[in-house]
Amino acid sequence: MANDDTTNPTDQKALRPGQLREFSRRFNADRANAVAANAATSAGVLKAATDYHGVRALPRNFSIELKQGSITNQERSGRCWMFASLNTLRYELMHRWKLEDFEFSESYLFFWDAVEKSNTYLENVLTTLDEPTDSRVFEIINDTVADDGGWWQMFVALVNKYGLVPKSAYPESANSRNSDAFKQYLNTKLREFAADLRDRHAAGDSVDALRERKTEDMATVYRICCIALGEPPERFDFLARAKDDDDADGKKGADKTTDAKDTKDTGEDGRDDRPQIREYGITPLEFMHKYVPVDVNDSVTLCNAPMARTPFGKRYRIKWTANVAEAGDMEFVNVPLDVFRKAAVDQLSAGHPIWFACDCMQFSLRDAGIFDRGTVRVDQLFGTEFTFDKGQGLEYWDCASNHAMTLTGVNLDADGRPNRWKVENSWGKDAGEDGYYVASADWFDRFVTELIIRKEYLDEATKAILETEPVDIEPWQPLTRRCD
Repeated sequence: MANDDTTNPTDQKALRPGQLREFSRRFNADRANAVAANAATSAGVLKAATDYHGVRALPRNFSIELKQGSITNQERSGRCWMFASLNTLRYELMHRWKLEDFEFSESYLFFWDAVEKSNTYLENVLTTLDEPTDSRVFEIINDTVADDGGWWQMFVALVNKYGLVPKSAYPESANSRNSDAFKQYLNTKLREFAADLRDRHAAGDSVDALRERKTEDMATVYRICCIALGEPPERFDFLARAKDDDDADGKKGADKTTDAKDTKDTGEDGRDDRPQIREYGITPLEFMHKYVPVDVNDSVTLCNAPMARTPFGKRYRIKWTANVAEAGDMEFVNVPLDVFRKAAVDQLSAGHPIWFACDCMQFSLRDAGIFDRGTVRVDQLFGTEFTFDKGQGLEYWDCASNHAMTLTGVNLDADGRPNRWKVENSWGKDAGEDGYYVASADWFDRFVTELIIRKEYLDEATKAILETEPVDIEPWQPLTRRCD
């Protein structure tokens, strides 16, 4: 090291050699640091920090557990919010129609989300033509453009407009599985369109002329999306077999090939004689209204964001967050933790899964399928406490939501309080334990920021908040951010 310059009072910013020598002395004076360094450099921070006591404290059984279909996989895309949303709906569809398994087409909504986000981006550009490009508002608009991320309400806007289709009608493609290149060039083209619209405005073009130009731009967007993902179907056929023979009411409204009362699963000639749903030439909106037994508009986004700038008991609307322009910006009801937690327990207890958003990177073991501060003991490994509370973590953007998943179970202790939660992820069956995670009660309270709750499971005070006018907040204020 260079000569120690600690006597020079003019340089108070630099790390000085004498300080570094002291840091080294302290590190080497404690044998535990050498043990921790050996473990971390050999196995990585998370494995080195894993506490077996924590693992044993989170068994994989739950007093309330919902039976779901096969684990889904978003692969190399930012569609978690879409997968989690569809996972809640497929549960309802499967149990209503007695299907063994089912999966909606995530790629179908991905196509329309890309188109709608492109349209909304260009509309936002037209709204801010006189904003300088380095203004905070325009930087927010120009940042995400048509990226993959989203919220539950974006899903609702898409479903209301375009309906739903089974995966068989519009399967995954190379660019839905790995969306980077598709979105890179789509976003570049959209920014070129934005620059052109702003240049035309500066040259004196009317708003009507600019909007005509935007329509031509959107024709290009549609072409790019069709080439990358394939054009989605206007109509499709749907065939499915029920898992039971004795519930004809479960197939009400469907065309059954056999009489459910008089058949067995397999005929003497080897045919599968279970009751069959047959639909020919059905539209996505018709399919949604006929086969999905819940209304996506009957749910509310509850947020638990304990910050001074976002008091509890209010509705908040984050500006510039729409994906479908006419559907409007995203809204949240901010409630205390006890209200937040109780709503989740009540909905699961009633037999309905829950979409939720969280910071999935905090105290997380991806391979083991664990979310728990008592298991990921980085405090012990590094010899320092991590002291942020939830409000501070949100205020400093340390634990803003970045991933959406589905709650499909909870374990209640002898006093009826949740002590662990079952989490369905969308990272395939090789992540976690067959695709499922377990989250401790402490982790849920600290890192889960949003829940989608049906209105019937809200308390009266929260229902009353829905009747109030939302408070508009800027997109850079840390209430929550969209998941990818």
